[in-house]
Amino acid sequence: MTEKATRINPFFEEYKTPHDTAPFDRISMSDYEEAFMEGIRRDNEQIEKTINNPDKPTFDNTIINKDEDREGYYDLLDRVSTVFFNLLSAETNDEMDALAQKMQPILTQHANDVRLNKRLFERIKAVHLHHRRLTPEEKMLLDNCYDGFVRSGALLDDTGKEQLRKLTEEASMLSLQFSQNLLKENKAFTLHITDEAQLDGLPETAREAAAQNAKERDLQGWVFTLDQPSYGPFMTYSTQRELRRQMYMAKNQVCIHDNAENNLEICKRLINLRREIAQLLGYRTYADYVLKHRMATNVRNVYRLLDQLIDAYKPTAEKEVEALERMFLKAEGGKRGSSRAETAGSRQVMEPWDFAFYSHKLQLRKYNIDAEMLRPYFELSRVIEGVFGLANRLYGITFKENSDIPVYHPDVKAYEVFDRDGSYLAVFYADFHPRKGKQGGAWMTEYQGQYISRKGENVRPHVSVVMNFTKPTDEKPALLTLGEVETFLHEFGHSLHGMFANTRFESLSGTNVWWDFVELPSQFMENYAIEKEFLRTFAYHYQTGEPLPDELIDRIRKSRNFMAAYGCLRQVSFGLLDMAYYTKKDEFNDDIIPFEKHAWKRAMVTRQLPDTCMTVQFSHIMAGGYAAGYYSYKWAEVLDADAFAVFQKEGIFNPQTAQRFRDCILSKGGTEHPMTLYKRFRGGEPTIDALLKRNGIKRKTKKA
Repeated sequence: MTEKATRINPFFEEYKTPHDTAPFDRISMSDYEEAFMEGIRRDNEQIEKTINNPDKPTFDNTIINKDEDREGYYDLLDRVSTVFFNLLSAETNDEMDALAQKMQPILTQHANDVRLNKRLFERIKAVHLHHRRLTPEEKMLLDNCYDGFVRSGALLDDTGKEQLRKLTEEASMLSLQFSQNLLKENKAFTLHITDEAQLDGLPETAREAAAQNAKERDLQGWVFTLDQPSYGPFMTYSTQRELRRQMYMAKNQVCIHDNAENNLEICKRLINLRREIAQLLGYRTYADYVLKHRMATNVRNVYRLLDQLIDAYKPTAEKEVEALERMFLKAEGGKRGSSRAETAGSRQVMEPWDFAFYSHKLQLRKYNIDAEMLRPYFELSRVIEGVFGLANRLYGITFKENSDIPVYHPDVKAYEVFDRDGSYLAVFYADFHPRKGKQGGAWMTEYQGQYISRKGENVRPHVSVVMNFTKPTDEKPALLTLGEVETFLHEFGHSLHGMFANTRFESLSGTNVWWDFVELPSQFMENYAIEKEFLRTFAYHYQTGEPLPDELIDRIRKSRNFMAAYGCLRQVSFGLLDMAYYTKKDEFNDDIIPFEKHAWKRAMVTRQLPDTCMTVQFSHIMAGGYAAGYYSYKWAEVLDADAFAVFQKEGIFNPQTAQRFRDCILSKGGTEHPMTLYKRFRGGEPTIDALLKRNGIKRKTKKA
């Protein structure tokens, strides 16, 4: 018999890899569709067994059938979906994109078939009304299960269910199309420079990276792309204002060109689809639907937070921008721009493509520090040691690279993680650099969540962090910016949330928490980026071995709040835009671009251009699950500042405080209400005060 005839689809058998990790080296494109279809068949078979069970519906024979039974047929669909959709973001190609287009409607139809199965819901409802005494975690699982079916249309009549099917299937396809368009547009643009004079101002690291990009494309000269490690340094250091303009406009006109990748109509339709879904389910707006299961609870509380931040930060932000404009005026002989009025005249106006360039100049003048000064001290392998060492110091865990664990790309490193007592804790994948088939940005995901099997085995998680850091070149190793170190800490915080998971049910473990709570562990870790005692553990010059000088660390700390108010308002502006779309109760027929400019106007302190657009590339709210939830970053920032204040009081490396944080928050997942978990750690509810103090913002005092 031929190998082809005897080969078994790797998704259909035991992986037989270290810790049952995904066998990336044995998976072929043809395996996915076969596994998807068989997974759906097995799913349906299990559901039929459940609804045809002659016994009275109970928690054990109805609710935990899916969540706990990982011994047989029931895990296949989850198994293949996890691998496929993770790689669709991290390592896609045209064949995978085409298969995603084919499978997405099939998978959405199947999900609807499950959630709209009347007989299955009747059993779930019966358990919800009449059940044995449950543990708090079991009760949370039951409530989530019941609410999940209701929020997916289980209480609708047949006409409503059919309408919901059509809406969700269309929304699913459009979200996929949005992401694919964005990836293609971002990767399509390059700025090819052949005249070395046009590299003026750029540091050596940026030039070397651009030369490497050109070499990879068989071109002479230097190539700059819209990937952040290329785009960011160019906008910060290039003295060539016209080239900065070209780069900025390319970045901010992605997906609004008159071509197949235009996302404008897709965004309008997604906004309306979500509104229609919410209203079909009995909610006034999509935001009302989403916020029912968030810490914020309702639209009013979201706007209260955003308004508080605008009131507190805007006066300082305006002063920050004014300082930049004064520097621009002096350098360029221009005139003041405005976010509130049009500017005219023959003299130059500070434009958005000048912002990063003059921010850098001002930071250099005020604090004598910039990202390039620090790069030599942030060599990637050392940063990895530092971040792992921080986790060891706080929680006692250790990391050991294991080359026997298969990976999906040579860039990816796989580690075994061991707990304080030496027991196996998790598998950790790290994927650091941009490439052709990889979405931009940074994220954490899982290839296996933690749960306790029916046999009592604590099945440990396989977590992954995916980032787009500065790549190594032929001359130098990967040297990161401080911002990239902060990003690493952020995503690593998410991974700790996953790795420390210790719950019975997978759907409640790790990062399976409310979206305005999930950013707490990640943003918390960013606090360590400027702590001298942490930097001392890894920040050594990659050539000389000299430690990062005290004076540089002092300058880092002093410059921590440079443009912090502006940065806060930028995040608030995204939250305002998100809420503006998803609090609409009537059909959205506006032109996206002018609507966007008006929606975030209250938080804007810089000049806005009419022919640029954020919405069409705003993956978080169009394709990433943060629709009506982008405020979560600022909500969680209040939590993280408040939580880190506890560590500052008790010791930032205090193992007892860290253990309490692990026990009360990181290991609990979504087993209890997030405020209950937070108060158990903190001893009370958070306030905005710690965030304001950290950012050096003083509240305005009202006269009596």
